[in-house]
Amino acid sequence: MNSEGLPNSGIDYYIDANNITDAMKCSNDTTSSTNKPYMVSISGKSLDDNVQMITKVLNSPSSLEKIACLELNLACPNIIGKPIIAYDFEQMKIVLETVANIPNIEKLTLGVKLPPYFDDPHFAMAASVLNQYSNIIKYVASINTIGNALVIDVEAEMPYISSNHGFAGLSGRAVKHTALANVYKMRKLLNSDIDVVGVGGIETGQDVFEFLLCGASAVQVGTCHWKEGPKCFDRICAELQQLLQKKGYKSSKDAQGKLVPWNKVDAAKSRAVAKKNNKATAGSSKKSLVNHLDMIHAVLMLVIAFLLADKVL
Repeated sequence: MNSEGLPNSGIDYYIDANNITDAMKCSNDTTSSTNKPYMVSISGKSLDDNVQMITKVLNSPSSLEKIACLELNLACPNIIGKPIIAYDFEQMKIVLETVANIPNIEKLTLGVKLPPYFDDPHFAMAASVLNQYSNIIKYVASINTIGNALVIDVEAEMPYISSNHGFAGLSGRAVKHTALANVYKMRKLLNSDIDVVGVGGIETGQDVFEFLLCGASAVQVGTCHWKEGPKCFDRICAELQQLLQKKGYKSSKDAQGKLVPWNKVDAAKSRAVAKKNNKATAGSSKKSLVNHLDMIHAVLMLVIAFLLADKVL
């Protein structure tokens, strides 16, 4: 659950060339820079805000060359009094049309953050609007949080979160399957030159693999990073690499979009593997239990021997 309302230091801070250089320095060597991409996400309270921020980036050559991409967030549910733009398809079209007409917009690698969609017609309408601007939109990130979730503090008999009357965005593990469905749907409906970035509940290499199968070109990790810190990335990548090798894929790109329709043959194979794994786990547990009981038995025998010896003496 989160309801922060997009706290930040302002667009000028994040596109300042010196700040970007400082942010991209390697943690173990402050004199060199990492080759990771620097990405900027914006979400204005009005269309004019978004236009002004994009224009500032484009009018700052020293910053523009350092920014790998700019993500236009049309999906935040936590700005009080402001609707989710990407649920109003006419408004979304107006926003993208306005952005498309900003001078030199083609110099930016532009992405769009999408909310979760739940109805087939909504997927189709969203994709239809986005496809009209595939000349400027290079990727979509799907999904943002599921808005208007509520957690109750039973002891206090009140909402668990203070802001926005307790309503917040649902994220993390709870939204993974909604995110997978959105990635799969959008990949099928969007033009092939618009990449899909999977977001929502990614904690393991297997999670990443599932998003790849659904057609994601990349993934974003939020909640897991909040819980574990940056170390989660190395772990997730190592798990993904191991799974790809096990599955016979040479790279993550080879697995992209390879989800096949459900069929009886593969379902039977999957059940057989699961049954075999369950037996192996049960056998291992039984063996562990036997070893544990043997150890207890040995200790008891030693205690009895000690007591008998003490009695004889």
